[in-house]
Amino acid sequence: MMKTNPAKTLVARCFLFSLLLSATFFFIFSIQDRRQSTTAPTRWGKVSGIRMRPGYTSYEVYIQRQLNKTMNPKLRKVWTTRDWERKIRVFSKFFSELKERHIINNGSKVLCVGARMGQEVEALKRVGVSGSVGIDLVPYPPLVLRGDFHHQPFDNETFDFEFSNVFDHALYPEKFVGEIERTLKPGGFCVLHVAVSKRADKYSANDLFSINPLKEMFSRSELVSVRKIDGFGLDTEVIFRKKGGSQAS
Repeated sequence: MMKTNPAKTLVARCFLFSLLLSATFFFIFSIQDRRQSTTAPTRWGKVSGIRMRPGYTSYEVYIQRQLNKTMNPKLRKVWTTRDWERKIRVFSKFFSELKERHIINNGSKVLCVGARMGQEVEALKRVGVSGSVGIDLVPYPPLVLRGDFHHQPFDNETFDFEFSNVFDHALYPEKFVGEIERTLKPGGFCVLHVAVSKRADKYSANDLFSINPLKEMFSRSELVSVRKIDGFGLDTEVIFRKKGGSQAS
């Protein structure tokens, strides 16, 4: 009969115990880290004017849900065919009006946040603003680069102007706004098209019921104007100007 080595048995038992202990701690810390890093900011749930939608149990779940829309073959076909010229015409009208108000000019460096296929970028180029680019989770070169609007892939104070009509898709509204203010130059403008007082699409992560949360989040900017619009299901245009610079001319 083979004899067992007491020393080896003890070492094996210690190893198994340490492995089990490590796995337990890893599980606990991973759960805590996931809750801390992927749960939407809770304070907005108590602020009048904005409500975070339930169901996004992690940032990974949120990203996958957004990708389900962006990568849908039927939607992408519609965006690049039937909707392409129609949306460019509408965006071109918006941006031409902004040029008349001296909010953008042909020399402006522009970012479109959450641009999908880039109709707004193409519209800007057609009205003469050639230094325009978009970001989205799925790139569509050369108009749209890969980028998460919660963590823009650009240096501080890069752009003169930023436009977005996807605020309702932000899981972390403060990060969304914070990244815009970080990458805007002092004196630069941000234009948001949002839905106020009505439910946005089924892929939205938040619902906005007034512009007050936006005014609070844009802490480094001043409110320029608010007006009603008809922009692909969005009803309100809000313009902010980052403090610390002179107005574009």
